[in-house]
Amino acid sequence: MTRASGIAAASLTLICFLSGAMPPALAQTVNVIDPTQGRDWAPGAIDHAQAMRMFSDVAQSTQATPPIIPKLEVDPDPTGRVATFTPGVATITANNAFFRNMGTNGRTCFTCHQPQNGWTISAASARARFEASAGLEPLFRLFDGATCPTADISTLDARRQAFKLLTDKGLIRIGIKLLPPPPLGPLEFKVTVVQDLYGCNSSPTTGVATGLVSMYRRPLPSTNLPFLSAIMWDGREPSLSQQSVDATLIHAQATTAPTAAQQAEIVTFETGLFTAQTFDNNADVLYADGARGGPVALSQQKFFIGINDPIKPPTPPGFFDPNIFDLYKPWLGLSGAGEAAYRLSVARGEEVFNTTNISITEVTGLNDVLNMPVIPGFCGTCHDSPNVGDHSVKAPLNIGIANAGSNAPPALDISGLPVFRLDCVAGPLAGSPPFFVTDIGRAMISGKCADIGKVKGPILRGLAARAPYFHNGSAATLMDAVNFYDKRFGIGFTDQQKQDLVNFLNTL
Repeated sequence: MTRASGIAAASLTLICFLSGAMPPALAQTVNVIDPTQGRDWAPGAIDHAQAMRMFSDVAQSTQATPPIIPKLEVDPDPTGRVATFTPGVATITANNAFFRNMGTNGRTCFTCHQPQNGWTISAASARARFEASAGLEPLFRLFDGATCPTADISTLDARRQAFKLLTDKGLIRIGIKLLPPPPLGPLEFKVTVVQDLYGCNSSPTTGVATGLVSMYRRPLPSTNLPFLSAIMWDGREPSLSQQSVDATLIHAQATTAPTAAQQAEIVTFETGLFTAQTFDNNADVLYADGARGGPVALSQQKFFIGINDPIKPPTPPGFFDPNIFDLYKPWLGLSGAGEAAYRLSVARGEEVFNTTNISITEVTGLNDVLNMPVIPGFCGTCHDSPNVGDHSVKAPLNIGIANAGSNAPPALDISGLPVFRLDCVAGPLAGSPPFFVTDIGRAMISGKCADIGKVKGPILRGLAARAPYFHNGSAATLMDAVNFYDKRFGIGFTDQQKQDLVNFLNTL
């Protein structure tokens, strides 16, 4: 089949999909993820956002927005094209609160969540937007786009330094107040700042002495949300409606919360988006020759909380299937050079993901919970949702990405991040050796030493559009991420397996 005929055939297939039944994923309950999640963290974070309006931005421009988001949006990305499919109707942006300026700094939800980047931002896109606007468009707001609200942004060179974590690693500053210690609260640890390159965590205005901790994280995609099992990296939000309120009050520095109707508009729009790679520069169309790549097939993927979870009850023994992805299984029989050879590599990479045995060690949230020093597992032990790749229940884990000092993660770049020493002074881990981390993780929300460094795994679809990877942007490429896992768990991938795995991940 020629490239032109392949595209034509794939387009016909897409038309058939578009005329089909309502996708199963839309039937999921998406607005109540964790009704038990408390919000003790929220007042301090909101108050901090409001107080930081004392530091003025150079410009007060508003977010440029396209007039319409079509049912099928296709955009180029570094390895091909990423697509977003909306099973409902096209969205007129002027009629939807997701695209409305409801704050005081010119931002909308669309500022940090755009389709060409898998409905988040990428470091490359942040750099391009900085150059196009001289660092003055709404993404570059002093409050959380800069390394600290106290940063100098008076000149172009100063802004380059102030926004370097955003343009280098796609990171936004997250400022959360520490919970009270016992007996008034749950905080089990003491925080000491070890490395503070920007002065934000030691500042008398924004520092730990004020009760605030500044960490730097990648914005999560606002697409494929029907497959969520936890909201935010640290699982701190109980529902998407509440998340829309907190995001508006914090990141847009709004003085009033969105109305119930506006919250509903945002959640309905977000939960109607399905995003995946649809075309690869080497493999061509990703839903041709029996494959099921792309967002339309994704929108029809079945999901429920705990669908394939290998750990927690009520999953019966033997229920877990480590063969998480079957998108490219039809390509395993291909032969030949060029496009066929690359498709075969993608299919082999899918097999590597599904079948590689991994000895899982020293992962808090797994080894300690199961009281097993070594867990025989797979990639799917932590990425168990079929053809989606996130965990199907709320399962914050510490696989070492947030670690610093002598336990810094192999193959990753954590330069430029703060380092904290956490000493457990209460609770079951009181008196244990200190933790050195670049991000306190779930422990900032729970106050528990057992949650230090824990974050959730993200949904794996649309990876090629949104580099860098991990919550702290420490993997610049997917190969960096694969090398981390290989070294961290002593997997022993061959060079061919690594490349096949990267080729597969780029097609998600």
